[in-house]
Amino acid sequence: MKYLYLLLTACLLVAGISTFAQKPGKISGKVTLIDGQPYASASVSLLETGKSTLTDENGNYVFGNIAPGRYTVRFQLLGNPQKDLQVNVVQGETAKQDYRLERENVQALQEVTVAGATNKFTQKESVYIARLPLKNLENPQVYNSVPKALFQEQMAVDLGSISKNVPGAGIPMLANQGRVTFRSRGFDTEPNARNGVAGAAFSFIDPANLERIEAIKGPSATLFGNSIASSYGGLYNRVTKKPYNGFGGEVGYTTGSWNFNRLTVDVNTPINEDRTALFRLNGATTWEHSFQDLGYTNSVNVAPSFSYQITDRLSLLLDVEFGQAKGTSVVRLNPYVAVPAGQTSVERSIADIGFPYNKTFLSNDLTYKTQMMNIFGQINYKISDEWTSQTILSRARSSISGDITALNGRTETTIRPNVIVGYTQFIATDLQQNFIGDFKIAGHRNRIVVGLDYYNNYNDFDRVTVNLPDVDFINTPASYRVSQFKVDSLTSRGTLRKETNRDNTYAAYVSNVFNITDQLTAMASLRSNRYQYKGVYNISTGLTSGGLGVGGIQAGPYNQTSFSPKFGLVYEVFKDHMSLFGNYMNGFFNKSGVARDGSGFKAEHANQLEFGMKADIFEHKLVGTVSYYDIKVKNILRPDPIDVNYSVQDGSQLSRGLEVELTANPVDGLNIVAGYAYNNSKVSDASDLRNNGLRPGQSGPPNTVNFWVSYRFPQGKLKGLGAGFGGNTGDRSYYTNTYNTKFIIPSYQIFDTSVFYDHAKFRVGFKVDNLTSEKAWSVRLTPQAPARFTGNFILKF
Repeated sequence: MKYLYLLLTACLLVAGISTFAQKPGKISGKVTLIDGQPYASASVSLLETGKSTLTDENGNYVFGNIAPGRYTVRFQLLGNPQKDLQVNVVQGETAKQDYRLERENVQALQEVTVAGATNKFTQKESVYIARLPLKNLENPQVYNSVPKALFQEQMAVDLGSISKNVPGAGIPMLANQGRVTFRSRGFDTEPNARNGVAGAAFSFIDPANLERIEAIKGPSATLFGNSIASSYGGLYNRVTKKPYNGFGGEVGYTTGSWNFNRLTVDVNTPINEDRTALFRLNGATTWEHSFQDLGYTNSVNVAPSFSYQITDRLSLLLDVEFGQAKGTSVVRLNPYVAVPAGQTSVERSIADIGFPYNKTFLSNDLTYKTQMMNIFGQINYKISDEWTSQTILSRARSSISGDITALNGRTETTIRPNVIVGYTQFIATDLQQNFIGDFKIAGHRNRIVVGLDYYNNYNDFDRVTVNLPDVDFINTPASYRVSQFKVDSLTSRGTLRKETNRDNTYAAYVSNVFNITDQLTAMASLRSNRYQYKGVYNISTGLTSGGLGVGGIQAGPYNQTSFSPKFGLVYEVFKDHMSLFGNYMNGFFNKSGVARDGSGFKAEHANQLEFGMKADIFEHKLVGTVSYYDIKVKNILRPDPIDVNYSVQDGSQLSRGLEVELTANPVDGLNIVAGYAYNNSKVSDASDLRNNGLRPGQSGPPNTVNFWVSYRFPQGKLKGLGAGFGGNTGDRSYYTNTYNTKFIIPSYQIFDTSVFYDHAKFRVGFKVDNLTSEKAWSVRLTPQAPARFTGNFILKF
């Protein structure tokens, strides 16, 4: 036993010495952009071991339990040359190997989190605007970005509140089923792009999973097509939160006026040891009573997101949005605009006709239900240092069931409630394949994207439109009630719409940015678009047609081919700090119907000329854009003067204006966001020449201003305590504006204020929206809420 004990002791001693002698080390480092900002989610590999990982939010990475020796660390980033660096690992120690990117902007191929930026409200570099590694100062197109840091500080809980930070957006128009529409350069623009591709949602969209909103200005069909994602004024792109390398999140509760209750959650975690597979879950539920006598909304949203760095060259992103909402329609008034007998013209204002501000005229049992399911998948593959493949699939489904309401003016003092009862479904599928290159020819840099795009749209309608008896909106009987029972009793007399329709779009596009010199770049782009409208299938009759065309003429299924060019020129007066730019951009919408001679119509087109200046100075403390644009829409349909059953295609509309955007951080802790938009829209070549030169109805105010100023103590005992104040103003505008009929929407001045305390572990805030209870209306004459008090508490982990 003595010898056995000595032998065992000796073995343990030898093993211990051996273990000590081979004590492993570590390799760690930091990946930064060319300007020194940390780069999150960069792929880092250790070639000799086959291990891979991703950098965290601060750009850091680490490989643990590494045996002593010489290793190769590979940095593989989209849009940047592959980089292999050698490192020696000594036992028990950590070897450091940092890497700074060699190209100016790799963010245009994948989402990058930049931490510690000087101006936290400026997030200009984007994956989606040009689909190229292109900085804001190099991009000839104007766009505004509203980052999460800004709308979180403003305690914004809906897309309308977030959009108030976009110059020219105006008061958001809330549709009956919860979806929201903004103004952009005088045109309706909906947030129907998601992560750069069409993601239509005819329903309430919760901002719980939003990283930022991008308002891309001007007709943008060249890269984004003519689908419902864009308008002649531009498009709103919803950028969703992506997983990151680390565990963390937050849970928040918000409460406020009119029994507002909102619970949110955001949880992120790696799901494998190498931290190459990441998962993030966002969710929210909200309940709110209307500020009016009746009405409410109730919603639940869940948004999981998964990313996987499969190899150092191949990555996958899968992103899902699911939401359900139930509520009552907001007030939508279609006013009485007829000219009384004996008069040649009439001018009315929503503020003067006596229409009640706090009354809905409906009931809480007239409800709608919406459901939304959006699926987004993206695969990136780095073919070489110069070329990257990007494959995207987007599937968006929205459904609406129940009651959608409107109030139609019948006389100067009466309205007729209108209810659409039934079911509607919208399904949109977008498949894209992009090849993105970054290379030099004869010493001149070329950044090019070549893409193919397939878009399918399918709509399903099964609903009845019911008109109820007229009611005096000034002297309304106390017992008046539009109930579900009353609507159901009239359904058999309603107008039935029972049909399906669908269309396909096949497109190819190319866009190249050519560096003439280091400071002078030129962009040339072209899209070829083939649109196939498959017609309307009437389920009741079993017949397929094109639906009712303009003038009431049945137009069957049809095809249209359109070309959309885009050109731009940028000169960086001071490299990386100030640039002058100009662009020519194009947008189009397909038009159905036939002319009197039996010929089909061409697509309607809009052409924009724009020029301006962009600046990013004082180490990002002052960032701004000033631009002037001129948009002309042509090929607008108007009634045929010879036969009103047909149309002619020679109408046009003009939209010109000036836009200014500014974000500033003059001193530590002080942040300023401000915008001004002037828009001069007018009709030309109208059906009735007497309307030429008039501003179109529902085009929004000609002058709008937005601003937000906040200060947060950056250090000391009060560190994290802050306050903010902001506002939005707009001129008077028109619901209807013709030579003999004007219905006016008054000017508005709405101001908000807040106080908050932001700690590393929690955040608490209090805000008052519409501080003075200003009465204001959207372009659909929906009254806006008076002063609303909101408080929230967010626990971080």
